[in-house]
Amino acid sequence: MPLFEVLDLQETPLGQLCLRRRELLSRPGTIVTEVTLDHVFLMSSYHTESERALTEMALRLHAGEELEVVVGGLGLGYTAQAALASERVARVETIELLEPVMTWLEKGWLPVGDELASDERFVLTQGDVYARLLDSPERPTDLILIDVDHAPDEPLEPSSAAFYTADGLRQVADHLRPGGVLAVWSTFPNPAFAATLSAVFDHVEVDTVTWWNDLIDEEKEDTVFAARKAT
Repeated sequence: MPLFEVLDLQETPLGQLCLRRRELLSRPGTIVTEVTLDHVFLMSSYHTESERALTEMALRLHAGEELEVVVGGLGLGYTAQAALASERVARVETIELLEPVMTWLEKGWLPVGDELASDERFVLTQGDVYARLLDSPERPTDLILIDVDHAPDEPLEPSSAAFYTADGLRQVADHLRPGGVLAVWSTFPNPAFAATLSAVFDHVEVDTVTWWNDLIDEEKEDTVFAARKAT
């Protein structure tokens, strides 16, 4: 029998959250870890291209060393892992809203969990990354990586909508040191958000991350926005 295992199923403020592990029927022997929210697919360990692209784009736009990074959302851990893979990164703080997701790391259920937990540069904090970035900064950082909402105009929680406005982004910019970079993942393009970023930040780039989903024989696209603060 193919493996199918529900590792965790809990009601959260965002809805019913499920972490599951299964063997791909079309790829015998290939085990993937997946997250769903209210039965809607969120992420998989099988395809992590866009999470890595989010981090790599931000690093490319920042020439500094000993970088401090804030990651919004732990997810399956691939965004934080990609940041820690850079020798230029000195600290990665991941801010996770949901306590069950933090427990996944503690219980060793995340595919890259052991790698994260064993890296002294990695810090996991429970909290609302949007609320923190819309508040006064306590510790400026170099890179802010946001991989939480589906898209700027499709937030998981209405309260995060303020983050994507010009006023909100000005607050976020205050959390960045000179030359710092904000990078935001989206499942859809959003020219209006790119324009708002350009009104606040010194330099903005938008990349389309294209990847082939061989499970359904279909090309998929995600969007990464990156904005750099003036030096």
